[in-house]
Amino acid sequence: ESKPGVVIGQGDTTTAFVAALAAFYRRIPFAHVEAGLRTPTIDDPFPEEFNRRAAGLIATLHFPPTDWAQDNLLREGKDPASVVVTGNTGIDAVLQAAETGRQAWYPDHQGRIVLLTTHRRENWGEPQVRIAKAARELVDRFPDVRLVVAMHPNPQVRETLKGQLEGHDRIDLIDPPEYERFVKLMQRSALILSDSGGVQEEAPAFGIPVLVLRGTTERPEGVHAGTAKLVGTEYDAILNEASTLLGNSDAYTKMAQAVSPYGDGRAAARIRYHVMKQLGIDTPAESAWAH
Repeated sequence: ESKPGVVIGQGDTTTAFVAALAAFYRRIPFAHVEAGLRTPTIDDPFPEEFNRRAAGLIATLHFPPTDWAQDNLLREGKDPASVVVTGNTGIDAVLQAAETGRQAWYPDHQGRIVLLTTHRRENWGEPQVRIAKAARELVDRFPDVRLVVAMHPNPQVRETLKGQLEGHDRIDLIDPPEYERFVKLMQRSALILSDSGGVQEEAPAFGIPVLVLRGTTERPEGVHAGTAKLVGTEYDAILNEASTLLGNSDAYTKMAQAVSPYGDGRAAARIRYHVMKQLGIDTPAESAWAH
């Protein structure tokens, strides 16, 4: 067995929380990547909000992606010297994936593609029924639009979406593409409807507007910047907001041209620099990446 000098955990998964807890029990410093994201209540989203708050209690290094996330940590009393804004590693990944030669599956369609992803536990059941009905009506309302639904593996989610969306000649239900192909599919899309946290960060890197199918978000920076809009899960709200973007070029351009607040694709280099500094390893060649 070996004892690492530092344990790094990313995000809000249960794995990240348990890694932080294991590091705490072994008296090993824990560095939390994507630190400082918050919603008003500890169980929304569930269990992610608890996981990230608990990891933050343990962390000795905090790497928030944005100034807003940094402010959350400082309000909670974190030592300012332990908090470094890095940008989001998801932007590093999505920009790298976009440069690969991998080809995505695209429908044989010359018009606009709307991409739908929904998997959140809090949206299971009736909320997903409303989401699917609104998406189907959107396709009927705009003859040039084709809906691509990346289906989550969860059987309950798949059953709900199939029940509402199967059988339409301009709706494609597909298994979740591997990451690089999903990035290519995002790039091809005109609009994304999603309850995913990562998509809220990734799509603005390509100028793709996102309608967030949730009542709250731990990523309000995109909403404030204009790259995303919270629409919830009510049928009328989803349909009206999506119709406005697809039917009003000025409204669409305003969102598409908004500047992403989530980073420049160099977050990992900044994190590496500060972790090495924590370990006492001199890395002067990388100092330019640290700011």
